[in-house]
Amino acid sequence: MAIPRVHFIASQVKPAGDAAAAMQKRYGQCDLDDAEVIVALGGDGFMLRTLHRLIHRRLPIFGMKIGNVGFLMNRYGEDDLVDRLTAARQVNLNPLRMEVQTESGTHAKALAINEISLLRETNQAAHIRILVNDSVKVEKLVCDGILLSTAAGSTAYNSSVRGPILPLGTDALALTPISPFRPRRWTGAILPCSARVTFEVLDPYKRSVSATADAHEVRNVTRVDAFEDKKTELILLFDPDHSLEDRILNEQFL
Repeated sequence: MAIPRVHFIASQVKPAGDAAAAMQKRYGQCDLDDAEVIVALGGDGFMLRTLHRLIHRRLPIFGMKIGNVGFLMNRYGEDDLVDRLTAARQVNLNPLRMEVQTESGTHAKALAINEISLLRETNQAAHIRILVNDSVKVEKLVCDGILLSTAAGSTAYNSSVRGPILPLGTDALALTPISPFRPRRWTGAILPCSARVTFEVLDPYKRSVSATADAHEVRNVTRVDAFEDKKTELILLFDPDHSLEDRILNEQFL
C-alpha cells in the first residue's frame, strides 16, 4: 500500500515532539505544500489552533491524542498509520463567522470552530438584545454573557454552561445564555444552521462586553453578527471505531 504524502505537526510539549520525530523517521515528512493529509499530535487545544492556521488549505487532518483532552483526536499509535488513514471516516465541518463592530467604530471578523461568545468585561451584568434573522427574540438579556455554538463545539464551553449537546448532522446551532438573570426562565434555544444571530450590546459604555471567536477576542463591542460560513469547510479524519459522532452522542450520558 502506498504511503500517502503526510505532513506531521506537533504541539510544543516534549512527548508530542518525540512522537512526531518517531513518526517522521518511520513514514517520512512531506512538505506542507505537497501534503495530502496532516497528522496533528497533541490535544484539543493544539488541534483547534492547527485547524485555524490551516483552515484555507482544505487538507484533511487526522489528530492523535498526546495531551489531557482529546475529544477531536484519535488514539496515538505509531503502527498501522497508512491503514488507519485509508480506513478513516471523514467529517466535514463549517465554522461560524463573527462580524463585530466596536464602540470606537472599528470592525473586525473572525472564524470560530467551537463557539462565538460574548462576555461582560466589568463587575456589572451585560445587557444584550438578541435578534435571529433580523427579528428580536430577546429584548434585553441580563447576564454574564451568551454564546453560539456549533455541533462540534457543543460539548465544550456550551456544555459547561448547561447548553444542549448537538449530534453532528443535525444542522443546528446552540444559543446558550451564561448566568442569565433576566428573563429568568429563558435557558437558550436551538437554531437552524441557516440562522443569522445578531447581538446588540445595550449601554456599552457602562456595561462593556467582549466578543470571542474561539481564541480571538475583540473588546468593547457594540454589535456582533454570527452565522455559519458555508464557504469554508474543515475536514477531520477519525478511526471508524472512534468517531466524533459517537463521542458527541456518548457525552449526553456522562
